Amino acid sequence: MAKERYNWSGEPWQEAEPLECVMMVPETEDAATFTFRAPSGAWFDYQPGQFITLDLPVPGGAVQRTYTLSSSPSRPQSISVTVEAQKDSIGTRWMLDHLRPGMRLRAWGPSGVFSFLRHRAKKHLFISAGSGITPMMSMATWAWDEGVMPDIVLINAARRPSDIIFHRRLEEFARRVPGLRLRFTIEEPDPFGSWSGYTGRLSQAMLGLMAPDYLEREVFCCGPAPFMQAVRDMLVGLGFDMAHYHQEDFDTPIRTEADVPVHDDPAPEEGARAEVVFAASGKSVPCAETDTILAVARSAGLSIPHGCTFGICGTCKTRKLSGEVHMVHNGGISDDEITEGWILACCSHPLGRVEVEA
Repeated sequence: MAKERYNWSGEPWQEAEPLECVMMVPETEDAATFTFRAPSGAWFDYQPGQFITLDLPVPGGAVQRTYTLSSSPSRPQSISVTVEAQKDSIGTRWMLDHLRPGMRLRAWGPSGVFSFLRHRAKKHLFISAGSGITPMMSMATWAWDEGVMPDIVLINAARRPSDIIFHRRLEEFARRVPGLRLRFTIEEPDPFGSWSGYTGRLSQAMLGLMAPDYLEREVFCCGPAPFMQAVRDMLVGLGFDMAHYHQEDFDTPIRTEADVPVHDDPAPEEGARAEVVFAASGKSVPCAETDTILAVARSAGLSIPHGCTFGICGTCKTRKLSGEVHMVHNGGISDDEITEGWILACCSHPLGRVEVEA
């Protein structure tokens, strides 16, 4: 019956033809997957990890929104997007509340350069947070359908286990394909639920446990901008070759290789000189950018209370009064504390002249 309804044309889908929503599947409390087909029976040609732009008829006038495809081109008769509403969502909120099977939308694409097919490697590392898991799902499905044993470590960070999109589907993949290894970390467990996985913010220490051979992997990252910044800081601090790092930015969709931004993230430079001023004692100590604030203090005979020395315990917390540091911690300080100017002396490197309260 489906064949008669869609009358498969054997032709690839063209943007001039609207897409028809044929299925909506709830994923979490605020996320759902919408599946589309071409009424003509056309099939879809794209790369796993690419995105599509939808024209959404919201009240007050149509808006265009881009969504990464969570489906795989290895299953070409339909495409799917998995959307998650945020507090200020307009288009996505409309989709969750109003888009239903039978409705048709204008669409453009697929587009984008975020795909592991463009960066062939023996080993891949997918790192995501929240709905950033959607392109990872597309690429994982392609790897499953390809019939060749992959070597993929997939990491996803979520607020609670119930917020992990595709949790069960990915576990089903992993049970059948040992080359796909799943690593989830959450902020807190669900009420009346148990959790035996990782808990807490993704950190350098956690990354080393999840994927010990991360230096050998092609890395793909997707999630909120602060999350991706933290991942880049971790990898730079660990000596990762960032030529093998790729990210998808939901805020600014990247359509061509020429649009790929160069992430000139500040980091300590070998041979670069710096200076740390300790306000409590009035001492000003010249140093290298590769030195930590704690090491500089100790070399000057100053005492900053400390414990673990790699950013977990938070004992060496001190306030930064001016200047910039490069800090990659392992959970010993909160985002709110960082916003307020606090740093961990044991894992903060001065970038130029820095004044601290200690």
